[in-house]
Order: sequence, then structure tokens, then C-alpha cells
Amino acid sequence: MSAEPQVKVGCCGFPTSQRKYYSFFKVVEVQHTFYQPPQLYTAVKWREEAPKDFEFTLKAWQLITHEPSSPTYRRLRIELQKDKLDCYGNFRPTKEVWDAWLVTKDFAEALGAKVIVFQCPARFKPTDENKRNMLRFFERLSGSPFIFVWEPRGEWSDKDIEEICQKTGLIHCVDPFQRKPLTKGIFYFRLHGIGGYKHKYTDFELSRLAKICLDYGNGYCMFNNAYMFEDAQRFVALIST
Repeated sequence: MSAEPQVKVGCCGFPTSQRKYYSFFKVVEVQHTFYQPPQLYTAVKWREEAPKDFEFTLKAWQLITHEPSSPTYRRLRIELQKDKLDCYGNFRPTKEVWDAWLVTKDFAEALGAKVIVFQCPARFKPTDENKRNMLRFFERLSGSPFIFVWEPRGEWSDKDIEEICQKTGLIHCVDPFQRKPLTKGIFYFRLHGIGGYKHKYTDFELSRLAKICLDYGNGYCMFNNAYMFEDAQRFVALIST
């Protein structure tokens, strides 16, 4: 008899106190590391305070994926040299991008995280240069113990996504209400809200999500909407019955 599919449910960030969150969920996707990774002692502290079976996933630092023109850089707490601005983002083969990866890696190791999410902006288009940069970047990470998840947005076709994922071993991250994942094995869903962040999922929509998860097997459902804390709890209750 085959084992029941395992679906790990959590939120993108802590929508409540960490202590309260730990009592409801066994996984969280850390957002701080995307905007500005905290000091490593913070990761150590979180790991020590969390239950032993609690899992952290995290978003890679935006310096790897986003250019400095991105509005998300407003939350960056370091000042970038003006003559180096074209060295950041888009997986560029630069020292600056690689250093940002090393910071991300160190934080993930301190958390005991095994999953790292690379979320790209819509302006990161499937140009030949961008695709070369991605392939070169993840080729350098070949043999890494981490599971790498990629959330492309914008104009990426199924063909382009499949090609990149096949060559790099990346997991295609999607909002399952928007498109289907193009990779097999572990899935990683990020639920952004149907129609926008303020959406509250209905019972019917959560039932649909449960069916989708059953179709794909083992993976993660990470809620990233205004009602993420409540919706994720309702979803856990649904799939636990």
C-alpha cells in the first residue's frame, strides 16, 4: 500500500507571533531573507526557539533575482555603490550576485532550511542573456544539498520554463489557481489570493486546492494572502479530516 501524500501547510512570513504560529503549523517561508537577511544569530535563535520538527523554507535575497530599480529595494538596509548597480539581479555572473547567494546560503544553513525559493519579477523576461545567466548560476550550485524552487512571473512560456527546470533541477513554483506546475516530484505552491492579496479563500476553493494537492502528491502549500493565517488553518483542518 502506498503512503498517503504529505502536504506541508504554512504561511509566507509570520502573520502572528512566532510562538503562536508554531502551535498551528510546522513550516514557514521566511520573507526577511528576500528584502535584507538578518544577522546569522537571528537564524540560530529562531532555530533554537522553534520545535525540533518545525521546518523553515526561505526566499533568496533579492540582490540575486531583482535589479536595483525594483521597488522592493526600498526595504534594503545597505547602501549599494552607484557604479555597481548594474551588477545586481537577473542571476548575473558577478561577484555581487554570488556574494548575495553566499549570504542566503549561510542563513539557510543556520536555520536548517533545505528549501530555497527564487522568486523572479515580471520584468525578468526569457531573453537569451537571462536564460544563460540562470543556467550558469545554478550550474555553480550543482551538488548543493538544498532543494531549489523557482517562481517565474511574466512572459515565460511553458517551453522556456520546462527547459530551464530540466537543465537545473529546479522545482517550478506556481499558484495552482493560476497555472499548473511543469515539474514532477515535490510541488511548491504559493497561494497569492484569487484576484489579489486581499482575497479570502472560500470553502469550495480550499476543497479544490485539496484535490489539486492530491493529484500532485507530496509538497508545500504556502499561503501569501491577507487572510493567510486563517485560511491556512482552515486548509489544515480540511486535509486532516
